[in-house]
Amino acid sequence: MITYPPKVALSRLVMSMKTLSAMRVREKQWPEVQNALWGKHFWSPSYAVISCGEAPLEIVKKYIENQRLPRRKSGRPRKDEVA
Repeated sequence: MITYPPKVALSRLVMSMKTLSAMRVREKQWPEVQNALWGKHFWSPSYAVISCGEAPLEIVKKYIENQRLPRRKSGRPRKDEVA
């Protein structure tokens, strides 16, 4: 989750983040990274940007953290999943 100045084009911001992170990781020359690349490319050419508007910061953080959890079958949410 990031905050950026509205003058910055989102595509430029993403491109810069991908470029710099790829350069820093490549400097480390980790073999496991080399094996996981798309050919010579570090990043896929696609990206997603999601705006959270006026959502409370805690709700956004929880959403982001839950993206790491394995997906479960659809249906009614468990009691612990209800906000």
